[in-house]
Amino acid sequence: MNCQQLILSAMGVISGAVPLFGYPPSGFGPTDTTATNQVKLVIKGNYRYIYANGIPDHQAGQFPNRNNPNAIRPQHYEYRVPVEPKVARNSTPCQHSIFGIAVNGVVFDPGTAEFWNRDFHSGWNYEALSGKINLGLDQSNAHVQPTGAYHYHGLPHALISRQGKENEMTLIGVAADGFPIYSQYGYTDPDDPTSKLLKMKSSYQIKKGSRPGGPGGRYDGTFVADYEFVKDSGDLDECNGRLGVTPEYPDGIYHYYLTEAFPFIPRYFRGTPDPSFQKRGPGPGQQGGPGRGGFGPPPSGRPGFGRPQNTGRGR
Repeated sequence: MNCQQLILSAMGVISGAVPLFGYPPSGFGPTDTTATNQVKLVIKGNYRYIYANGIPDHQAGQFPNRNNPNAIRPQHYEYRVPVEPKVARNSTPCQHSIFGIAVNGVVFDPGTAEFWNRDFHSGWNYEALSGKINLGLDQSNAHVQPTGAYHYHGLPHALISRQGKENEMTLIGVAADGFPIYSQYGYTDPDDPTSKLLKMKSSYQIKKGSRPGGPGGRYDGTFVADYEFVKDSGDLDECNGRLGVTPEYPDGIYHYYLTEAFPFIPRYFRGTPDPSFQKRGPGPGQQGGPGRGGFGPPPSGRPGFGRPQNTGRGR
């Protein structure tokens, strides 16, 4: 098995005829409130096609609850990522789209629908894990959308625990651009797999001073805009990732981390995200036509997909 197939094996690869972007794939059971975790994948050409119903394979919190009135319901997820992802010329903002999908078929969705004064246009979007608002999150930093979609806003502790690798460098998913996502542990030296493991530190910090408008008050992490990227202040780049070796990619690959501090789940893509991860219809808190709330401006040019190169490695 080559390195590019390891993510697939972690998620339960299937072979044979699967109706690409036609849900459900052969073998999926009924989608009702008693549904159990289902994830299936297939490689076709240059892409991996991911089908999942979004039901977690671990114990979730109680939903509905006082601060989250929604019940978990099966979803019809159909995503596509390149088998050979490539770093793009420029990073791409995630905005209010899905960042990636975990090995158990639950999505990583860092954004929230909550804004200051309920005004999307204010630009002051509440941060889910700020501790300043209560969104009814469970022990895995997850809760449920009105659609019934259970989704992670931060480290999925129950998933990591289920894999039995709480203090290891653990592959937990794949991003919309095809690059792997790891839990918070990485090698001290990104080029040396024998170096000590430590929790990766993001390079985002709370801004100093006071907000110039909107809610006013001092920056304190309540809002996404309270943070700024400070290069080299942590272990990771603005996309909360770095180029280096991993257990699954001994020759090195760009990879993301989920961190205990902001941004928790990355807010930018280092590669080119596949359009299948864009949310359809109006974005959170918006009124309008379909297609809003998707990815930010695309990077300059359209890079091709190729085998990741083990050059220029750094932070």
